[in-house]
Amino acid sequence: MEYWNRKTETMPRQELAGWQWRKLQRALIHAKRSSPFWNERLPDDVESLGSLEEYSARVPLLYKSDLLAAQRTAPLYGSWPSVDPSLGIRYHQTSGTTGNPPVRTFDTQRDWAWSVDTFCTALYGMGVRAGQSGMVAFGYGLFMGFWGMHYALERMGCTVVPSGGLDSRSRIRLLVDHRIEVLGLTPSYAMRLIETAQEMGVDLAAEANVKTILAGAEPRPDSTTRAIEDAFGARVFNAAGTTELGAVFMFECPARRGACHIIEPAVIEEVLDPDTKEPVPYGELGVRVTTGLARESMQIFRHWTEDLVVRRPWHECGCGRTWDWYEGGIIGRTDDMRKIRGVSVTPVMIEDVMRGFPEVVEFQTVIRTVRGLDTIVVRVEPKDVPGLDAAALCARISTEIKRDIGIRPEVETAAPGALPRFEMKAKRFHDERAS
Repeated sequence: MEYWNRKTETMPRQELAGWQWRKLQRALIHAKRSSPFWNERLPDDVESLGSLEEYSARVPLLYKSDLLAAQRTAPLYGSWPSVDPSLGIRYHQTSGTTGNPPVRTFDTQRDWAWSVDTFCTALYGMGVRAGQSGMVAFGYGLFMGFWGMHYALERMGCTVVPSGGLDSRSRIRLLVDHRIEVLGLTPSYAMRLIETAQEMGVDLAAEANVKTILAGAEPRPDSTTRAIEDAFGARVFNAAGTTELGAVFMFECPARRGACHIIEPAVIEEVLDPDTKEPVPYGELGVRVTTGLARESMQIFRHWTEDLVVRRPWHECGCGRTWDWYEGGIIGRTDDMRKIRGVSVTPVMIEDVMRGFPEVVEFQTVIRTVRGLDTIVVRVEPKDVPGLDAAALCARISTEIKRDIGIRPEVETAAPGALPRFEMKAKRFHDERAS
């Protein structure tokens, strides 16, 4: 097994803990002295904190609402920054998909070098090497994540074919003509490219040359991963980062499918019970709480991410890394979970069922009140093929969702092309009860 940085990736756990603690102490002191926001939130005697346990006990959890409130104190970043914003060389912001205003961030030269290095760690761990060709299929807008992948590919010595502003057909042609080996995109957009290739009569597995796919930025079920791998004839990996952190924090290891190593020299990760906010042991579901260790501009300490994860110990993966890992990556989000007639439902649960129906091109889930009852309505866009019995398809989907989730939905068909397609994070799950 090869590593981007053998020293940090194979560091003994005790040495790693000391490394993290020293970096955390420096980060806390910098934040206390330089950020009005953090000066108010951190203990006055922050320099005397003696352990990670004391840190977790005395530093409050940080929620997105706290960051948004800090932003509102003054344009553009409010009281949050720990350095003068004029030192920033890059600007990014969150997608704002939850209906909240976006969180705005900037990065200094050092920040951006660190962020790109975390992405190099992830890509190299997936098997990407110098001399390969890569494409990052996104719009090159304000979303941070795939910018990091683009610059990491360059730093690693890969040839990058930019595709911002191109439509899906043009990207398919570039994939084939340039023999692209490394592809970065969201799972939803991967499915869109598969659909487009089929419309063009292109067999991606036979005519393209993709070997490694990083499909990130949104949770996905295993059925979606298998569908992408089958269509491209390539290995699909998982990775995740956040704009608030400013870097990638995990990546999937080729040595064990679903083992997403935490890049522990860059972050300290806690996993807490969603209700009690107490730590959960290895193997139990909880919410990620992350602390960044290297960003100097926009620092975060104990950020409640809403991400649901199951943490596993490092030695259960045979790659030689001493970093713990998340089983299956981000399993879902607490803010995506909805209670329907006493049953917890997430977008990933619906998607997992829908990927079992190859007759369905796209789908959308709506929760609404029907005849006084909370009801799941699934809109499906079937393939436009002769002889397809749409009513029978809807009945089969309804039965399968009832079997897997415990609630029988109403299923209705949409006209070809009527449902939206997505390049970035998909918005297939809509709760109309609040409107």
